[in-house]
Amino acid sequence: MSKTLVQKILEEHIVEGSFEKGAEVGLRVDQTLTQDSTGTLAYLQFEALGIPRVKTKLSVSYIDHNTLQTDYRNADDHRYLQSVAQKYGVILSKAGNGICHQIHLERFARPGWTLLGSDSHTPTAGGMGMIAIGAGGLDVAVAMGGCPYYIRVPRIFGIRLVGELSPFVSAKDVILEVLRCIGVKGGVGKILEYCGPGVEALTVPERATIANMGAETGATTSIFPSDELTHRFLEAQGRADQWIGLKADRDAAYDEVMDIDLSALEPLVAKPHSPENVVPVAEVEGLSVDQVCIGSCTNSSYQDLMTVASILRGRKVSSEVSLAISPGSRQVLEMLVRNGALADIVGAGARILEAACGPCIGMGQAPATAEVSVRTFNRNFKGRSGTADAHVYLVSPETAAVTALNGVLTDPRKFGEAPKIEMPKKFIVDDTLFVYPSETPEKVRIVRGPNIKPVPVRRKLPAKLEGVVLIKVGDNITTDHIMPAGAKILPLRSNIPAIADHVFETVDPIFPKRAKEKNGGFIVAGKNYGQGSSREHAALAPMYLGVKGVVAKSFARIHLANLVNYGIVPLVFQNLSDYESLSNDDMLELDLSRLEEEPILKNRTEQLNIPVKHDLTSRELRILKAGGLLNFIKSNE
Repeated sequence: MSKTLVQKILEEHIVEGSFEKGAEVGLRVDQTLTQDSTGTLAYLQFEALGIPRVKTKLSVSYIDHNTLQTDYRNADDHRYLQSVAQKYGVILSKAGNGICHQIHLERFARPGWTLLGSDSHTPTAGGMGMIAIGAGGLDVAVAMGGCPYYIRVPRIFGIRLVGELSPFVSAKDVILEVLRCIGVKGGVGKILEYCGPGVEALTVPERATIANMGAETGATTSIFPSDELTHRFLEAQGRADQWIGLKADRDAAYDEVMDIDLSALEPLVAKPHSPENVVPVAEVEGLSVDQVCIGSCTNSSYQDLMTVASILRGRKVSSEVSLAISPGSRQVLEMLVRNGALADIVGAGARILEAACGPCIGMGQAPATAEVSVRTFNRNFKGRSGTADAHVYLVSPETAAVTALNGVLTDPRKFGEAPKIEMPKKFIVDDTLFVYPSETPEKVRIVRGPNIKPVPVRRKLPAKLEGVVLIKVGDNITTDHIMPAGAKILPLRSNIPAIADHVFETVDPIFPKRAKEKNGGFIVAGKNYGQGSSREHAALAPMYLGVKGVVAKSFARIHLANLVNYGIVPLVFQNLSDYESLSNDDMLELDLSRLEEEPILKNRTEQLNIPVKHDLTSRELRILKAGGLLNFIKSNE
């Protein structure tokens, strides 16, 4: 029987269940990654499991999000992460080493392996032929403890590429085209598997860009074959021995197929305030631009920044534009320094930022009031930049660089001759900023700063849930809406009582106060509730405030899992029109004994019975009733 690439890797890693579409399976996890925004919580949870050493083949803890040290809190978290990594067998990547996904692609990603990361853009490693999945930190902690990671066997969406990219059209335009076609919900319950002769025209960094931003479609992950180009990339990184060839069988059957002719693509842009709001750059060309930011885990590779340097060489950034550039890794930065490309970038008038996530998560470089910011990032949700009324446009590095020179959004094809960047035969490899596990872990003392608080745990759920509607929101509510990021709030990630005071801050500033006064209650939402980041804080902080359930038209994958992990009941309207029958302060009642049958949500205020449903497995229902995953694991030890 012919198999897709996804099927081949998953079948090698299934330890519970079997490969049947829609069935729940437990996967063996080879590698994990965390970053400092989610990692402190993940390692606190790992400690709570009482396991002396991680059981994966490799686990890496990256410091790349909270690198702005305006006080002691981020610095304290970094000390904790280093000490806990040394004690429990985890490699630590220190601040300044770069962005987790870029570094992992360079130094650790391996074809045919599985990777679970506490960051939604973990699928970047799919550019290397891995099954790389983003998840909440608790799921990653449990995987580090040696437990399987459970998913429903997804539908395999084959995206067949033909042709080659034209000059000034890049991998970013490929994934923007995918988003234009299927939107931010089109990948839910699916893995995007790229195939076809056009794959051979894309380098590993280009594939990684496409796989990275596949997260914006809601897909479980994205994956490319491992071929000779993969081999060359690993060889250039000094890791040729880790290469294996992997691809789908010639006549493999996909659940869905979409064809993209790379040669027919043109430069694209995602307009505010969604990655799916995609049009050709030519349609909005001439828009006055105030800021350009180049970097993020999507577009900060050597190839990306060499392209930018070639465009900027001998030219000057418009006096009306602030251009900021964040290299993806120390390796990328050092190579730009040594070959002179950094001088071209600096000479053009760019500001060079730390090799870190930076502006992508609102950690610095917030635009001025109502400014237009053109970015090579992956998300342009309203307010994510740090400025509530900023207008953020997502583009390729080529479009961003030419736009920075002209001061207006520009189709890069008007620039002239396109740069031709050759992938190096050998990358500079310097692993100095990795800290490896201690050989005497019993002597390592865990360092905890005063901002690091214990993880709250919900008690076993009662037979009946009662509470008011605390807030009613619309479609496509993101985790940025629920639990904002940015320089002000990110330092609170290891302190749930403190960060809970910011839940729904940009939607309803008094939500935390009302939740406490009402002794918790329910959230009512539209479609795709919880899209975006993997941040489990968007479930954990509401749980701390007493949120008992969320009733929505539909959920994003990772957030749904996080709700279950923290004992918040996720329900879906059977009749979407019933959404209109609920209002703030309506008193609701839910009999949990009916969850396995046909649950009914009672609106006691309006004397209405609302039929609801869920798609949870029996295992997930047991986790939910136990009050969350930590309780469930401890009760089954």
